[in-house]
Amino acid sequence: MEDESKPQRRPAGLKRSAARLAAVQALYQIEVTDRPSSGVVTEFVKHRLGQEIDGENYGMADKALFANIVEGVERRREDLDGMISSVLPSDWPLERLEIVLRALLRAGVYELLERADVPGRVVVSEYVDIAHAFFSGKEPGMANGVLDRLAHTLRPDDWEKGRNGARQGSRPPAG
Repeated sequence: MEDESKPQRRPAGLKRSAARLAAVQALYQIEVTDRPSSGVVTEFVKHRLGQEIDGENYGMADKALFANIVEGVERRREDLDGMISSVLPSDWPLERLEIVLRALLRAGVYELLERADVPGRVVVSEYVDIAHAFFSGKEPGMANGVLDRLAHTLRPDDWEKGRNGARQGSRPPAG
């Protein structure tokens, strides 16, 4: 029996979640291989998104969102790194973080900066979920802390809205 109290994700929401996960994977690949983002985006769109590779299912993703995140992170990487570094503890410089965690934080902060169509709470929640997919230690908590802190700074109006991220009497936009 399904829990009816939990909101169900719409297919568009699942595609956006898959796009975010794929974007983190692509950003990891870019950093490890030093390949240009355009080539990695093309590879993912043609050969990975919506495919099963070596038993790993790359779900159907919102390809436009995926490309926007990957290319946007690469374009604004210096700005993103500065913002992330500003909220990290002094004994944890950005370079000390796992590559996947850096990719995840960059993608999340990029969305907070550039994707006003997505509520800040949704951005934080989505990337914390992705952190849980990759890490079982303290990393998801760190991702939550960094993204939450920057979300409050970059999107203060999002936090003055109702509990679900929407103004009273309106429906929240799809994440």
